[in-house]
Amino acid sequence: MTYKKRIASLIFIDSFIVLFSIYISYFLLMPTKNPFTLVLLVSSLVLLTSHHFFAYKYKLYKRVWQYASINELSAIFKAVSFSIVLTALAQFAMIQDISFRTLAITWMIHILLIGGSRFSWRLYRDSYMSTHVPNQPSGKRTLIIGAGNAGTMIARQLKLTNDSELDPIGFADDDVHKLHLEIMGIPVLGNVKQIKLLVEAHNVEHIVIAIPSLNRQELNYIFQECSKTKVKTQILPRIEDLMLGNVSVNQFRDVEVEDLLGREPVKLDIDGIADYITGKTILVTGAGGSIGSEVCRQIARFTPKELVLLGHGENSIYSIEMELRRTLPDLNISTEIADVQDRDKMFSIMNSRKPHTVFHAAAHKHVPLMERNPEEAVKNNVIGTRNVAEAASATNVNTFVMISTDKAVNPTSVMGATKRIAEMVIQHMDMISDTRFVAVRFGNVLGSRGSVIPLFKDQIKSGGPVTVTHPDMVRYFMTIPEASRLVLQAGALAQGGEVFVLDMGEPVKIVDLARNLIKLSGYTEEEIPITFTGMRPGEKMFEELLGKDEVHDEQVYPMIYRGKTPPVNINVTFDLVERFQGQSREVLRQELLDIANFRVGGLRKLTAVK
Repeated sequence: MTYKKRIASLIFIDSFIVLFSIYISYFLLMPTKNPFTLVLLVSSLVLLTSHHFFAYKYKLYKRVWQYASINELSAIFKAVSFSIVLTALAQFAMIQDISFRTLAITWMIHILLIGGSRFSWRLYRDSYMSTHVPNQPSGKRTLIIGAGNAGTMIARQLKLTNDSELDPIGFADDDVHKLHLEIMGIPVLGNVKQIKLLVEAHNVEHIVIAIPSLNRQELNYIFQECSKTKVKTQILPRIEDLMLGNVSVNQFRDVEVEDLLGREPVKLDIDGIADYITGKTILVTGAGGSIGSEVCRQIARFTPKELVLLGHGENSIYSIEMELRRTLPDLNISTEIADVQDRDKMFSIMNSRKPHTVFHAAAHKHVPLMERNPEEAVKNNVIGTRNVAEAASATNVNTFVMISTDKAVNPTSVMGATKRIAEMVIQHMDMISDTRFVAVRFGNVLGSRGSVIPLFKDQIKSGGPVTVTHPDMVRYFMTIPEASRLVLQAGALAQGGEVFVLDMGEPVKIVDLARNLIKLSGYTEEEIPITFTGMRPGEKMFEELLGKDEVHDEQVYPMIYRGKTPPVNINVTFDLVERFQGQSREVLRQELLDIANFRVGGLRKLTAVK
């Protein structure tokens, strides 16, 4: 039915209901009197006119009644009541009297018939259409965790979706006032602590967690209770996916390890970030990497004048370029295939692009690989950083943000040492340049290339075992979007020379992470065993985010700390850069660690003279 035909049909039905209501009420009270009096005719006309006016005002003709709820009932109540009030005023104006009994009966019949005409389709859809499907097989018996608004919505959708594979048979909720009650005919069977018992008692085959307000600790607790059952557990889609229309509310997703780790996301200072990105030229090195590409996605939201994607790998740069052009066709994107080790090319690009802000994400980051190839770590992480930083300074870039790592604190690996030395370069540049230079330290980034999670997933997919270096090894974790948001926030907070660190909460045992991934994949530790391989060269049992001499207790922004490392004599670093190629790998490795840990020639030699 077209929109115009639908409106015409509703107006016709409502007109009949209005006239029927007032005349039937008059007949019920005065069955022997003539109904066609002037007062009654005028009252009918006023009631009819006012009903259509208020029906238009409260959009009774524009609502989708098959999804009618309390809001629609409230709109009907208002439209009918105000119509009756105007009719009463019209009667008083005519005869200085009001037929209260007639109007009261009219009001009741009016509401009953208008509401009935609208809610009948909802009743038909909810009952007949959802239960009278021929040859419809019963779905998997599903327990919904959470009997709130989201859980009720999920239950309704599952009951009304004819091709759903899930059949809701009960809720689990910690609200004692809901226990043993029914929602849409589905009972609240027990609380979260009883999940295992409920699954066994009611032959549950599937679990859906439907509590959007859960923080990660609460979700972790519920998932651990669900994992005791060996029943597949899923969760509501992400809010952003629902808003973008990528999924519907009943397209559940598997619980992911990112849901169980970390803290609540850091909220951005949108205005502060927009001030230095919107309408500006922004350059990102390593733009094709895990962090670099996400930084580009986050920057794109703030509508820069131009976003320059710089990277060494053409395939990764092509991939992020095509993604951004597809999702944001109006974004001005440029690409530069270049190596940060190429000093002349860095200066050339900076001169031609004239960026306002540079995000330096290009780096070698794999600890074991850099242990075996320390000279490559020097070339990329130290020399590359120096090239980009000096080119940025020479072309008057406003802000330079370098991405560092927690492995730069008291480093024991080549990778950590070269990143710490890169921080020294940045701090030196901040002292001699008008450009503001800052660094941002991350813990481990979930899902980034070379991180432990993709490795564990591949091992699980291959049937195991999952290899963990040490049962007591712990790490800090954050998600890729969270890490990237911290980078942008650091640029807004930068005054120059700082090292920004996110409050990453409690560290996570790697072995617990492995166990969670095994459970999330639907296996037990008997099916996919965990083996311990021993610590690798350069690894630490735990990582630090700030050294003892760097700590500032006050947060500069919610969940963000600022560290101030001691100034250093950069000549020691530059001396190493000039002669590193003639040294053996073992000697080079030791020199890198000595410089990064302030062990060369004593602290006096490394510490700059103010």
